[in-house]
Amino acid sequence: MKKPTGTPRRTGASPIADKRSFREAETEAKPRKVKRHTARPPRRGGILGWIVGFIVLIWRIVWGSIWRLAMVVALIIGSASAYFYATLPEAEALFDGRARGSVTMLDRDGRVFAWRGETFGAVTADQIAPVLKEAVIATEDRRFYRHFGISPRGIASAISINMAAGRSPLEGHGGSTITQQVAKLLCLGETFDPTRFANEAEFEADCRSGGIWRKIKEVPYAFAMEAKYSKDDILNIYMNRSYLGGGARGFEAASQRYFNKPASQVNASESAMLAGLLRAPSYYAPTANLQRSQERANVILGLMGEEGYLSDQEVAQARAAPATLSQAAAARAGGYFADWVMESGPGFLTSETTEDVTITTTFDQRIQRAAERALQRIYDEKVKDGSTAQAAVVIMSADGAVRAMIGGLDNRAQGTFNRATQAKRQTGSSFKPFVYAAALDAGYSPSDTVQDAPLTIRIPGGRSWSPQNYTRNYRGAVTLTTSLAQSLNTSTIRLQEVVGRDQVIRVAQGFGIVSNLTTSPSLGLGASEATLLELTGAYAGIRNGGTSVAPYGVVQLNMRGDERPLMGQTGGLGQRVISQRAAGQLIYMMQQVIQSGTGTRARLGDRPVAGKTGTTSSYRDAWFVGFTEQYVTGVWMGYDDNTPLSGVTGGGLPAEIWQAVMSEIHDGLPELPLSTVSPDGSGIIMSQGDSTPRVVTSGSADDPLAAALAGVMNTIEAERTGRQIVAPTEITGGAPQTPGASVGADSDDALSRALQGILGGN
Repeated sequence: MKKPTGTPRRTGASPIADKRSFREAETEAKPRKVKRHTARPPRRGGILGWIVGFIVLIWRIVWGSIWRLAMVVALIIGSASAYFYATLPEAEALFDGRARGSVTMLDRDGRVFAWRGETFGAVTADQIAPVLKEAVIATEDRRFYRHFGISPRGIASAISINMAAGRSPLEGHGGSTITQQVAKLLCLGETFDPTRFANEAEFEADCRSGGIWRKIKEVPYAFAMEAKYSKDDILNIYMNRSYLGGGARGFEAASQRYFNKPASQVNASESAMLAGLLRAPSYYAPTANLQRSQERANVILGLMGEEGYLSDQEVAQARAAPATLSQAAAARAGGYFADWVMESGPGFLTSETTEDVTITTTFDQRIQRAAERALQRIYDEKVKDGSTAQAAVVIMSADGAVRAMIGGLDNRAQGTFNRATQAKRQTGSSFKPFVYAAALDAGYSPSDTVQDAPLTIRIPGGRSWSPQNYTRNYRGAVTLTTSLAQSLNTSTIRLQEVVGRDQVIRVAQGFGIVSNLTTSPSLGLGASEATLLELTGAYAGIRNGGTSVAPYGVVQLNMRGDERPLMGQTGGLGQRVISQRAAGQLIYMMQQVIQSGTGTRARLGDRPVAGKTGTTSSYRDAWFVGFTEQYVTGVWMGYDDNTPLSGVTGGGLPAEIWQAVMSEIHDGLPELPLSTVSPDGSGIIMSQGDSTPRVVTSGSADDPLAAALAGVMNTIEAERTGRQIVAPTEITGGAPQTPGASVGADSDDALSRALQGILGGN
């Protein structure tokens, strides 16, 4: 085979040429593109360019700051919300936020008539009428179920309203949601710190204060509650903790307070009235102004219609039948009485109680309303318009159970000055029965005589004192009965000096005049001070036969839900002060005050009554205190600033008020003779007609002891003849007459002999 000659022709790639990379070879194989340059737009020059560039720079800085700040704020809010979330308890634990408990008072028939403190009743969602919840949402937060704790639209709307009204953006409407309001009610989880706040009221005021910092802190707390609780839980907390006026905390308590029904049974008009209280509880409270509260409820009904909770027909029906108060709430009776109960009871169970307490009292709503009507009628008819003269009335049973109390013309006030229990005033001639009680107890008789004539008594320091009668006239020798009936001063002081001032003080204090009594001769003319409650209670002691009484209003006190009473009756019958015979005689003498003496305006027709007028020498105080078999009533009139009364004496307007009050409260009651029942029930000392008091039996006619007592006492009184009583200061020779001698001693000796004979025979 022939070998090829010459240079070989290469048809493939050369191994040497393949030293270049395949990529480079491939690049060379492709046609090279020509790079085209486009012309740049001409750069803007001048001031406009610099301005645009500056604005872009500022925007980049601001935007960068905003989103970074937003991230920081979100992180802070998230952390705070997480903290609050961890501290929140169960919803039920937040229902009752009261620092103090409540006091509910029941009258003698077991009906509620007054509340003190903040009443409360916890309810859950199923115990609240749906229409009530709808009223609250329509009023306070229409988007409650659509937000997460705060409402930007609500805040923007509130700012717009505030600025349109000329206020600052955050002054006035706050745009707070119900959740934010709950956060405020809960004080953002804070508790009272005595080192920061002087008292709890100051702490609560700080919790409810506005301000931007407070609202900022509400935001994470609201978010935490929205995460922790359901919407119904938040609404329940709000409806249980909100204050709704009248001492009611929460809608259950308010419903019971105003309508005497639970929150589950309120209708549309009642729901609207309750929801309307949220804005200003004290101002819109129906007990303060029912018409204003009803007008506010009409606004709420309109909002409920706008939200679709009520149809137009239902709104019209609710407006046509507005909510009204229950009988107890409308009456608002016993404000002064309730205040007195709160003041007289132990603080830890009344004004300072941390528990809910129920107090059963002696209060009688019928008597209270009757007394208020009578007092108002006399003022309308007899007192000139514009007069600021005040009056007080106390009505009680003979055992001291207070049935009604008027402490001033504003009968329905709460926490105001109580002239029946707090005003200490000179008693004037209404003190005189205690002088005669001391004399009768010492053995003197109503038929004994004493001189009514000018009298001068020397007192320590070389001075002298000369009492005068109201008329400036003198009657000479008068019986004790006439002296008391005509309220003669000089004869009363003569009797006092014979009996002894110490004995008069003993009797007065024994009957319950606890105020300091003067030891000067003016003691018998009522120069000392006492309250109307004290004086009326003292007269009750005379009425019940000479045994003292302590006026009381509390029958028993119970913790709510506990049937066992923590405290029982606080007063009642006490110790004997004067004998039954002396009490019976004094009642007879006090009857003559009304029959023919200074108190004739107090007559009650044929009904037996007894009493005494009283007017101070400066005419600053006028009194009438008296009793029937059923009730003891005291009346006082005067000015708070001690201005003298114009033409008013105890036998004038006070007697007329007493007569009007007693006529009202005795309507339908039998006309019983005045009597005192002895503690052992053996007899009744009765005062009737113009005869001297007699002892009669209250039991069987065959009772030998009672019959013998009646016979002995009637014989003694029939044979008794009057004595002349001479004051020691007027005796010119011989020894002063010994108090209680002669007939008084003989009477007691006769009675003792009769008793010994009867007991010996038995």
